[in-house]
Amino acid sequence: MMKLEKITPDTLRWLALGWMAIVLIGGVCTFVGALALLSNRDNAETSQQNTPMPTQPVAQALPTLEPGITPTVWMPVDDGTFALGGQTFVAPIAHPDLMHNIGMSWVKYQIKWDPSSDPGLATAHIEKAHQAGFKILLSIPGQPWPQTTIDYESYITYLTAVASSQPDAIEVWNEMNLDREWPAGEIDPVSYVNNMLIPAYNAIKAASPNTMVIIGALSPTGLDDGTNIWSDARYAQGMADAGAANYADCVGVHHNGGTTPPSATSGHAYDSGDNHYSWYYQPTIDVYHNVFPSLPVCLTEFGYLSPEGYGELPEGFGWGSGTTVDNQASWLAEGVTMARASGYVRLVIVWNVDSETWDDDPQAGFAILRPDGTCPACNALQAVMMGN
Repeated sequence: MMKLEKITPDTLRWLALGWMAIVLIGGVCTFVGALALLSNRDNAETSQQNTPMPTQPVAQALPTLEPGITPTVWMPVDDGTFALGGQTFVAPIAHPDLMHNIGMSWVKYQIKWDPSSDPGLATAHIEKAHQAGFKILLSIPGQPWPQTTIDYESYITYLTAVASSQPDAIEVWNEMNLDREWPAGEIDPVSYVNNMLIPAYNAIKAASPNTMVIIGALSPTGLDDGTNIWSDARYAQGMADAGAANYADCVGVHHNGGTTPPSATSGHAYDSGDNHYSWYYQPTIDVYHNVFPSLPVCLTEFGYLSPEGYGELPEGFGWGSGTTVDNQASWLAEGVTMARASGYVRLVIVWNVDSETWDDDPQAGFAILRPDGTCPACNALQAVMMGN
């Protein structure tokens, strides 16, 4: 057996001191470790407090819309290739939510100019449109005719003042191939280009380089007597020959006399059998696209007349008597679909959103807001613009 050594008092004393040292060192280490853990926890909590919480999507209020219109929350944006808008008659814009809801990013006003006109009205339209989130097109023709001449210098001065307020587009005159819009005997595309379009373009671009200049849309017609009315095809070719394409960003076109779907090329209520292009949507657009291949098309009036909800149409508008509100809705949607797919139609302005005028000029019959407050065309256009 191993012999056990006797433990002396000195040995016991050294063992006790060693044990105390071990306990003391362990305690110090435990304390330091605890402090480190507490410090890390405090730093983590402080970091969490100082780090912004993830932003939650803010629910937008649904638009205030007329009965029967499917609401959706979105703000359509003009992508620079194609856009939809609507002409309105109320200032400030009476139905901005409805128009945005449809997919309209543009609004159009028409201002009848004369030498005494104050550009302040145009400025007010521009400011209100921009505040409401729209781009704005101003169509600026003259006061109703007959008049004997046009004060071109005064007109250009007015456009210069309007352009200084930065509108997004200006349409230079309107239907200048008719004597109700241009002095009889002076209807002439070369005169329009040289005396109006060229100086207007230069003045507008000097005041507002980003404003789109649109050649005034003609009235689609095959009538032509050389004095009171010109065929729009002949007038358009005359403008092209005079160099109009060099002084414009877009060529204006109207189609608001149709009684058939946009895809149709025959069957108009007043078609005598020759299937003249002016009665039909795509053939009318083709005239301008072929004459001005370097310019996009701006359809500054596109609409269908329906007497539904109003009664008998006034004289001269009987061609629209068979068009229903459902026709209006589906044909507008079809036309916008075709325009968007064309690759050369830059802008479509629905004629119109909200007119309540029903007289010798039944503008209310073209309105997509109907007299009962419904808007069948709204849902149809929304579906097109949202890609449904």
